[in-house]
Amino acid sequence: MVCAKNLGALALMTVSAAAIKEMQVDHAKEASLYRSGKMHQAIMAKKMDTWAAARENGEFNQDRYPELNYTECIDGKAEAIKGDPAHTFRCSNADLLHFLSHEALGGPQAAGSSSWGWTSDDGREFVAIGQAEGAAFVEIDKEGRMIYLGRLPHYSTPSEWREIRAYKNYMLIGSEAQGHGIQIFDMKKLLDIDPGSPVVFDAKRDLASHFNALLPTGRAHNVVVNEELNYAVAVGAQPRSDRNCASGLNFIGLDDPTSPESLGCAKGDGYVHDAQCLVYRGPDERYVGTDICYGYNEDSLTIYNVTDKANTTNIISKISYEGATYTHQGWVLDTENQEYLVLDDEYDEYDGAGPAGDGYPVTYIWDIKDLENPRLTGYFKSPIRGIDHNQYVVDGFTYQSNYAAGLRVVDLTSIPEDPTGGSVCEVAHFDVYPEDDAEEGGGRVTFAGSWSSYGFFKSGHIFINTIERGAYVVKLQEKGCPKAS
Repeated sequence: MVCAKNLGALALMTVSAAAIKEMQVDHAKEASLYRSGKMHQAIMAKKMDTWAAARENGEFNQDRYPELNYTECIDGKAEAIKGDPAHTFRCSNADLLHFLSHEALGGPQAAGSSSWGWTSDDGREFVAIGQAEGAAFVEIDKEGRMIYLGRLPHYSTPSEWREIRAYKNYMLIGSEAQGHGIQIFDMKKLLDIDPGSPVVFDAKRDLASHFNALLPTGRAHNVVVNEELNYAVAVGAQPRSDRNCASGLNFIGLDDPTSPESLGCAKGDGYVHDAQCLVYRGPDERYVGTDICYGYNEDSLTIYNVTDKANTTNIISKISYEGATYTHQGWVLDTENQEYLVLDDEYDEYDGAGPAGDGYPVTYIWDIKDLENPRLTGYFKSPIRGIDHNQYVVDGFTYQSNYAAGLRVVDLTSIPEDPTGGSVCEVAHFDVYPEDDAEEGGGRVTFAGSWSSYGFFKSGHIFINTIERGAYVVKLQEKGCPKAS
């Protein structure tokens, strides 16, 4: 474990608020790079090139990746196969419980993406795992071992991009594939499956429903859920036209998940890459009780009032920041108080922009107590070079998927007292991509390794989905910031 206040190569790096600043959006740059879609297309092309080279290098060959069992993290490494560097993982405070390859999870075309979990009423834990050909389903048993139950094939064609979110006992599965739309699958179908006879569901007949309204080409880059208010949001629909809500927030009513309905859309800021939508209970009295979406919109943090979904024109605020290259994703620290959020930029490390110029992943800290005037108060940096992708905050801890740097678990509970990030500390990590361990800075600034992680299970099981290899389940040895040595 490493603490943010410790010095040395493994320390999380932080900065004072005086050294950073939020900025107004550069509208000329916005029009040429972001509204046009050029930046998004360029990033997707770079990823495809990266994965093609990895395939040539054999990194997607599934015979390289045998099943791995419980391995304790000792002295900074989990040596799952003794003497084999390809199956020795850098780690801190996180033990490996189980690993299965994509092939073992029913996906012959290895290419992992998003994942999300669901806990049944009797406490059983399940995960939907994004793969190129569809979604695989596993149950995680009490020992943290994955039990493969079957899969839901893609709705149209394979795609490396598949995003998944849960709404109650349903999984919503979107994709960049033409004609895919949003598959809505009832996870209760998994409860009585015999693991000895995994089920390949029908991609259409076995759905609870399918949503394609306002998605004429069937493409949606991401899916967002507000379970409290019974709706989902498809974002990043393509092409970027008014008939696709300008790729903005496309609302899906889920009062009856077997019959989803279009509720309208918010297209005022164009393309939304990801978002979090919540009933507002924060300190800004002007908005208490309203429905707020925090949008991560390529070059900005954009905050919407979406209470009236049929007439959503109210953008509360829109702000950018020094080094903004591709505003990707973020999460509020506390869904009840909503005073701060953390944000990651997927391309600033690759582009060498702003505080990420040295290639160490940057997490930006925002004060959102005044929704009309968000303030950038600080940031913290990972101790290993890489690219940040997705993060989700659970009880004050953020679970980050930093591509080749793997899972990083960071304690954010100090931020309300110290919003500069100077007291943030990394609690644990598990590096799923040994291929770059010997490189300068401890990692490679590349789109390889971990795409997503899920840390919401009450058991403490943490699920990690990787692009090349397959899926891991890990568990922290303890929780909390270490004492400075």
